[in-house]
Amino acid sequence: MLFVPLPFVNALLLALVFAQLQRSNDTIATRPFLVLIALCSVQSVFLGLRWGYGIEPFRYAIAVLAAVLPLITLECFNGLAGRERPGRYRIAFAPAAALAVAGLLVLAPGLVDGALILLFLSCALALARLALSGPDGLGLARLDGASTAHRAIWLAVACLGLSAGFDILVALDFEHSGGAHAAVLVSNANLVNLLLIGLSALVAGRAQAETREDTGKIASEPTAADAEVVERLNALMTDQRLYRDENLNLARLARKAGLPTRQVSRAVNRVTGNNVSRYVNDFRIRETCRLLDDDEVSLTEAMFRVGFSTKSNFNREFHRVTGTTPDAWRKSGRGTVGFSS
Repeated sequence: MLFVPLPFVNALLLALVFAQLQRSNDTIATRPFLVLIALCSVQSVFLGLRWGYGIEPFRYAIAVLAAVLPLITLECFNGLAGRERPGRYRIAFAPAAALAVAGLLVLAPGLVDGALILLFLSCALALARLALSGPDGLGLARLDGASTAHRAIWLAVACLGLSAGFDILVALDFEHSGGAHAAVLVSNANLVNLLLIGLSALVAGRAQAETREDTGKIASEPTAADAEVVERLNALMTDQRLYRDENLNLARLARKAGLPTRQVSRAVNRVTGNNVSRYVNDFRIRETCRLLDDDEVSLTEAMFRVGFSTKSNFNREFHRVTGTTPDAWRKSGRGTVGFSS
């Protein structure tokens, strides 16, 4: 019977994830995430050939590709935050890391594991720093999916951290037992982590829109200038119904208002106590409630008309704003239920 290593199954699943992302959002902005998923799939194939069929030379390819994955992951999410070009030469970091690991494999193979562990931990810390800026730090994510993309960053942080942890366990296993458990550790660890990184890339990639702008961190105390900014945004929402754009993101909203993204994010947070995503979704839910007064408008039609692209996010935000579900709202008497926030 033909033996099919589990990493090959993982590679197939990642290929399906790749196809789903490409089919659902084939934009220039999504392509870095497609590259990441493709590389994870290739790495799974290499793992299957190395540990499933014992083809020893693939261990070198695995190490070189492992040096690229954390940096590509970091750049993908930096791109989602609008930070993909802070320096002219950062695009060369991934190939430079691959060349460095290839050099270590030839000149000092004993240092490879340590170098990869340091690289994974460094990228995990950089991603955690990005995640701490909150959903509004993802200026290029659609507001409908910013919170989900933000959670995907934390998932990627966990994956990179776990990869570093398992690499440490493998190194210790070789030191104490000559690598007796290395195959199980490497196969299981990489199997889970590569799939989770691929899934996090799918989630974040689907939340990404096509524009490119800078973003900033959210501050706290409101000022008169903040109130003026929110008044301008309110006018855009009520007059132009900008919230109906399902691809609306912080960068696009700021451009429509003629303001820097950092100023918009801070003003909304200071005045409303919410991030920009929730601020926009409040307008969407309020119009949804008006649409539900019409029995001929279905829930799905109302959802798409106001700018939501996924039913899960629509239901979650509807419950946050109204304290009930869309069905319950419609059945309760159309407008008799008060807003909870």
